[in-house]
Amino acid sequence: MTINPRPPELTFLAHESVFRHLRSEIMYGEIAPGRALTIRGIADRFGVSMTPAREAVRRLTAEGALTLSKTGRVATPSLNIERIEELAAIRALLEPELAARAQTRAYPALIERLQNTNATIEQMIVKNDAVGYIRANLDFHRTLYLRAQAPAMLAIVETVWLQLGPTMSALYSRVQRPNAAGDHRSAIAALRAGDEPGLKLAIRSDVTRGLRMLAT
Repeated sequence: MTINPRPPELTFLAHESVFRHLRSEIMYGEIAPGRALTIRGIADRFGVSMTPAREAVRRLTAEGALTLSKTGRVATPSLNIERIEELAAIRALLEPELAARAQTRAYPALIERLQNTNATIEQMIVKNDAVGYIRANLDFHRTLYLRAQAPAMLAIVETVWLQLGPTMSALYSRVQRPNAAGDHRSAIAALRAGDEPGLKLAIRSDVTRGLRMLAT
């Protein structure tokens, strides 16, 4: 009996699904830093063959979401102080610029959505829900930055979020972000007022405050 190989389009869909699920889990801190992953384990978990699992790992490694040692060990990033400071500097440079570019395209419905997302962030802080907080926080920033219409810049920022996700979740109890929603409220007020300097200041404060606490 001849077994037909899986059509290429189905292999691609399987790979894309594994890639997106793993990418989301890493970005939102659902996987601990330094956790080892195997191609076989990923394939078994998602019910796919080794090929789409291997391709998903390859792409995630290229993005910095996973690390590959000389011995072939694949793991989520475990960041030292120097690396955290470097990533904080990248965020401080790029994210205020993205916010400023979005400012001229801000509209009432966008501002309302940002307010609703910020309310969710406040709920996650009260619940001490690290993953929920990271998810809502990044949703706030992504919603704003998409209006900047600067996809290359946003892609760079997202690779930084990917590298930070596991560490931010693991160290969330140290960060204690009571000012996170306040920085966002300042950003929303600046958007309403058309205050670009105020918006950039609020975003810079928001994206660096917690990372600097992690590095101390």
